[in-house]
Amino acid sequence: MPTERENSEFFARFVVPLIAGGIAGTTVDVVLFPLDTVKTRLQSKVGFWAAGGFRRIYAGIGSAAAGSAPSAATFFCAYELTRSFLGERLHKRHAPLVDMLAASVGEVTSCLVRVPFEVIKQRAQANRGFSSLAIAKHTWRTEGMRGMYRGYFSLVLREIPFSFIQYPTWEYCKRVWSVSQGRAVDPWQGAVCGAISGGLAAALTTPLDVLKTRIMLAQVL
Repeated sequence: MPTERENSEFFARFVVPLIAGGIAGTTVDVVLFPLDTVKTRLQSKVGFWAAGGFRRIYAGIGSAAAGSAPSAATFFCAYELTRSFLGERLHKRHAPLVDMLAASVGEVTSCLVRVPFEVIKQRAQANRGFSSLAIAKHTWRTEGMRGMYRGYFSLVLREIPFSFIQYPTWEYCKRVWSVSQGRAVDPWQGAVCGAISGGLAAALTTPLDVLKTRIMLAQVL
């Protein structure tokens, strides 16, 4: 039988990241959804205005909301477990490598859950007048499982370098800030570090993001 300490460690390593990741992912995706729609339409091959412009700016939010929690929870769970496993076996000087590997494992795992929702969301964003449900039915009817996972490898190709940049930078910023002030960073400080690392990663991987979007939009209604 597992001891109380083992149960506590399991909860801290598995359950907490699962719940926290799900809540965080859903909150971010829903709050920033209009910006995501604008980005998708700008990246669309037909152009921003032909893809809908500023109309129906929340098209596809149902798919985004449904997929955010499970995909984010899957990522953070895999990320924290991998980081914990490798961190116990490698020297601290290898911390950036551990962060990179953990992020890669998290992204590859998360994309298995995320891609179908991402395909439906982006097609709803770029096709006027069609709901997420209509897009999902049409994609399944005309393309089957292959259509639901269209763009999986392009998404992984984008997410892995994104994570290689974002998460080690995030962890490094937090470590430096923590050392400089002699205590762990506060939540708002972690958010600032996240904004810096996320912005840098997004800027450097934009070409891959455009490629991913156009592959997912290749089969349209």
